[in-house]
Amino acid sequence: MKNSEKPTNLALLGSTGSIGQQALEVVASFPERFRVLALAAGRNRDLLARQVARWQPEMVSFEGPNLPGAFRRASLEEMATHPAVDLVIVATSGKAGLSPTLAALRAGKRVALANKEVLVVAGEIVMGEARPGQLLPIDSEHSAIWQCLAGEEREKIARLVLTASGGPFLRLPLEELGRITPEEALAHPTWRMGKKVSIDAATLMNKGFEAIEAHWLFGIPYEKLKVLVHPQSLVHSLVEFVDGSVKAQIGPADMRLPIQYALAYPERLENHHLPRLDWKRFSSLTFEPPDFERFPCLKLALEAGREGGTLPAVLSAADEVAVELFLSRRISFAAIPRLAEKAMEGHRHIPHPSLEQILEADRSGREKALEAASCTS
Repeated sequence: MKNSEKPTNLALLGSTGSIGQQALEVVASFPERFRVLALAAGRNRDLLARQVARWQPEMVSFEGPNLPGAFRRASLEEMATHPAVDLVIVATSGKAGLSPTLAALRAGKRVALANKEVLVVAGEIVMGEARPGQLLPIDSEHSAIWQCLAGEEREKIARLVLTASGGPFLRLPLEELGRITPEEALAHPTWRMGKKVSIDAATLMNKGFEAIEAHWLFGIPYEKLKVLVHPQSLVHSLVEFVDGSVKAQIGPADMRLPIQYALAYPERLENHHLPRLDWKRFSSLTFEPPDFERFPCLKLALEAGREGGTLPAVLSAADEVAVELFLSRRISFAAIPRLAEKAMEGHRHIPHPSLEQILEADRSGREKALEAASCTS
């Protein structure tokens, strides 16, 4: 960066989560390029206190009593719309990311989005607010598609292919799925992620959500979206064009790579702290279609995406409840898709919902999932 150039001011929402921590690792590699203006976290006060001491932000959002430091407490929306903020990183989980994302877009800010639920539950509304180039995807799969589409005409796309590792239970006998523990489900074989995303990766619910995201981000109909299981986690997504050519984005399974790409876009920055592929370690790349009997959550998410309207919001809310119940050992791993399906059953979806109707669908999905859990236990 030239001395005359100003650093990019960042508002990092969800700073203590897996993506937030890795984003700060990227920022630490370029202290003159990026400045952390705002940090927001939930209940991990100890880690947030260390981040505040390290980065000295002007604004901080957190729960509970005050933290040491010279900063102003602010809401997520205040951070996302602050005049000095150039880029908002939305790394929160759940519906908490929706309001600040919309606020940031309406304020003309660029948004680096890592929160799946924002587009899953309100893709039509969010994309209606976003100008071209304003929404930058952080998910490795969507970053891969974004990179493959550079310089390409969207109408020449024949198909987008999202890859999934298959998680830790890809080869586990089906009859053993009900005995999976939270510790086993959290042990993802290739990626470093937070608890919620790790469980969604084990059920492949995350891949269904990513298909919904891809539909909105790239304006691609569901019949042109495909999911393949790729256990090596090296090919992060593929784009097939109408002439039969295929582009693939390949790289190590490290979220800092797509995070850095979004933060520095349109530049590519050299970072010696990030890994490089050792091709001698990989003798083959394999791909296979997903087994919906093993991964019913993927099937549910694709069905919800095709149906559209408020149904994805119901599914997202129900999944959040089911994952929390599983992590607290109140339901089995196999019960997660059953609770999600129960929440979807009988829901009369609204095709083009308002934000209020989406929030009501979220509430309904949570209630139905909890009712189903009470019947299960």
